[in-house]
Amino acid sequence: MGVLRMKQVNRILSTYTADVSGVCSALYELGGMTVMHDASGCNSTYNTHDEPRWYDMPSMVYISALSEVEALMGDDSRLVEDVISAASQLHPRFIALCGTPIPRLMGTDLPGLARLIEKRTGTPAAGFSTSGTHSYLLGASKALKWVAERFCKADLTPDRELSVNLLGVTPLDFSVTGTVEALRQLLTKNGIAVRSCWAMGSSWEELMEAGRAQVNLVLSSAGLETAKALHSRYDTPWVTGIPMGEALQKKWLEAIRTAACTRENQYPFSPTKPNGKSALIIGEAVWASSMREALALTTGQSAQVLCPLELDGEALAPWDGRTTDENEIAARIREASLVIADPIYQHLCPPDIPFVRFPHEGYSGRIWRKEIPVFVGDDWDRWWQIACPAP
Repeated sequence: MGVLRMKQVNRILSTYTADVSGVCSALYELGGMTVMHDASGCNSTYNTHDEPRWYDMPSMVYISALSEVEALMGDDSRLVEDVISAASQLHPRFIALCGTPIPRLMGTDLPGLARLIEKRTGTPAAGFSTSGTHSYLLGASKALKWVAERFCKADLTPDRELSVNLLGVTPLDFSVTGTVEALRQLLTKNGIAVRSCWAMGSSWEELMEAGRAQVNLVLSSAGLETAKALHSRYDTPWVTGIPMGEALQKKWLEAIRTAACTRENQYPFSPTKPNGKSALIIGEAVWASSMREALALTTGQSAQVLCPLELDGEALAPWDGRTTDENEIAARIREASLVIADPIYQHLCPPDIPFVRFPHEGYSGRIWRKEIPVFVGDDWDRWWQIACPAP
């Protein structure tokens, strides 16, 4: 008998945070009410594994408590009435509905329900057709884009001094270990004002003034659609990448100033196709591509990127890989001279191949949060010297 291989089943690797949590994470600090349409499990996963701000910062994130009878009968009336009742008491800035696997199987029309709720409450509402089966990047991308298109002020006068918006910033990619704060300090130190951060550490009013910034910074794949929306409205160019290490930081800052002058998008990456064995970086595309560029500039080491997520932020090179298949990932790891990835991937790495641990909150959650370094500017240089010291 032949052997049946289930290509979409992982024995060792985990899954990335789901799209429904991406919506919640992106909208967490914005004063809206976010409702997960689910029985209960997705909310507990979100607040215990995906949201480090849960115990320190209040937010209106709720579960609909979908019942078995409602699921079988396709009855959406209680969801609508409960949301309207809660909104009348809480007075949220907006209402967001996001789906999970059961509503997806039911064919629940969340955008349609959101339109009905907005009509009855007068509160802006959106329904995101998330399913719990895609990654956080899709959910966060949709949510941030909706805020930009629906709420940002029109006809804003650009700042006279160089200023930027930080796009695609959530704890799922940047955690709460100081990287976002270090990024703000780096920009300010170099004479660049931070107009807003989408969406950690900025007020609603700051986000609404995003059109005044001269340049948008796409710091993760979740920020690209927001950059396109702001470009469509204000003609603001964007720069993709994270300034890891002093060498890449210099290129990145030059790219920001070039974008401000030319009004053209900038990609401060110049990857070279490896010839033979090279390092392998596994993770979100903008982070991984920035890591590759930093390695090349700092050590001269070539690397390939393997992205197991849907969005790439337009940061990948043509020869980079994209797969979620565990066997394919294991094969790519065995061909590498060095692997940089979340510690979960180390279970696929042979002992003779060096493995550099870089935990990712959107993959392994809070397990190794204390190991997540500040990864901008010279903080990245110091981390690299410790993580992979020169022989």
